[in-house]
Amino acid sequence: MVVRVRCPRLGRRRTTPMTRRRRTPDQIIRKLAEGNKLLAGGAELDEVCRHLEIAESTWHRWVAQFGGMKADDAKRLKELERENARLKKLVANQALDIDMLKGLPRLPSHHWKLLTPNRRRDAISVLRCRFGVSERRACLVVGQHRSTQRLDPPTRPDDDAELRAWLRAFSTERPRWGWRRAYKQLRREGRRINKKRVQRLWRAEGLKVPYRKRKKRHRGVGVAVGQMCPIRPDVLWALDFQFDTTVDGKTLKLLNVVDEFTRECPAIVVGCSIDADRVVATLDRIAIERGGPRYLRFDNGPEFIAYAVADWCRFNTVESVFIDPGSPWQNAWIESFNGRLRDEFLNGWQFDSLLEAQVLIEDWRVDYNMNRPHSAHGDLTPNEFARAWTTRNQPALA
Repeated sequence: MVVRVRCPRLGRRRTTPMTRRRRTPDQIIRKLAEGNKLLAGGAELDEVCRHLEIAESTWHRWVAQFGGMKADDAKRLKELERENARLKKLVANQALDIDMLKGLPRLPSHHWKLLTPNRRRDAISVLRCRFGVSERRACLVVGQHRSTQRLDPPTRPDDDAELRAWLRAFSTERPRWGWRRAYKQLRREGRRINKKRVQRLWRAEGLKVPYRKRKKRHRGVGVAVGQMCPIRPDVLWALDFQFDTTVDGKTLKLLNVVDEFTRECPAIVVGCSIDADRVVATLDRIAIERGGPRYLRFDNGPEFIAYAVADWCRFNTVESVFIDPGSPWQNAWIESFNGRLRDEFLNGWQFDSLLEAQVLIEDWRVDYNMNRPHSAHGDLTPNEFARAWTTRNQPALA
């Protein structure tokens, strides 16, 4: 494009090439002011444009964009444009950060809760591979320091794989026991191991106890739970019934007996129907094996208030302790035992027949007495606690 201008000295026209330049808002406003002065003096628009070395279309575009503005207004506009560009960049970066965090895969072994450096290292590798961002940007999103990212991951101990396999087998064998009982079992087996290490490996393997809905707290009027609390074994036995079903819908009735001091379970009777005579026969068998109790605690069920049970108590000089009607919390030890039996065994099994239920429940009772530690006993099993108490108090008993 060429522009013809009049030479002031020679009075003739000469042609010069017009270079295309990018002008700042301040320069544009000054040119508009100068052009407006020339237009006010009677000059034509084409002459003004030639004087300003711009095209007429550029003049109209400048007037539409910067008409009526001053230099200070142009500066503020430029600052606003820069701020708008910066805010747009921030919003775009934040949206990308959110997309990157949402793009992390959900693996059951990690849960992708970025709580450890190793998990954050894995997340940064995934983000760099999937979104093509730099290491600095990925570290900023995940919250990992770059020096930590460049460190080599710590080497795992030699027995780490073996311990992980043991934890998986333990969780399969006892699905209702968590990492704390796993740690206690390892200590019982003689392994010197840190509790935090067991917890870390348990979570790294994705092991957890399935959630169990909490029952509402019973509310009512009754005596304290600790009433008639025993001070030695075979003083107070607690009895209660529990129910379950077989695969074909038949009802199973369980009679549970617990020594409230040692938490031992002398017997679990399983049948389709258990009456007062069966209760008396069970008490006779237990009394022959380990001696009779001084007190029996049970509710006001028809099997316990029957004359047969009352006569057995009278003939064997055993006192009866009945709880208030509708107050199961007064028989708290047997209720706790029922909850453990239901949670750790009955909810995980379906019995095909009465015989199968009798055999499996008896195996669980033996395992409960021999292998299940109680925190109230210093993590001793009921049998271990009973033997320790007898050994410690044998001179006094003699």
